[in-house]
Amino acid sequence: MGDQLAFFVEGEMMAEDELKFLSYDKAVALVGAIQEEEDIDRPNKRILTVYSNTDRELCWFDFDDIMEAVGDVPKGEKKEAVQNYILNHIPEWALEQ
Repeated sequence: MGDQLAFFVEGEMMAEDELKFLSYDKAVALVGAIQEEEDIDRPNKRILTVYSNTDRELCWFDFDDIMEAVGDVPKGEKKEAVQNYILNHIPEWALEQ
């Protein structure tokens, strides 16, 4: 998949251009928190889990993939850059969760 970010949907890997994402405004209205956590299936790996305003788990992102996608950002701007990237990449299927 080259430099594209890959997503897993129901166990199948999909390229970013195969998914439809919520608009930024819809994502902001839906997302209550983005939490950095340990990946229970992969030791020494971190994920960013996205929760709704009602504390439902919506989706998750691989921490290393997101850091690579965000790129070199000044340390003081990193958290906002990660948040904005994620909010622009919430898959439409997250509404069904």
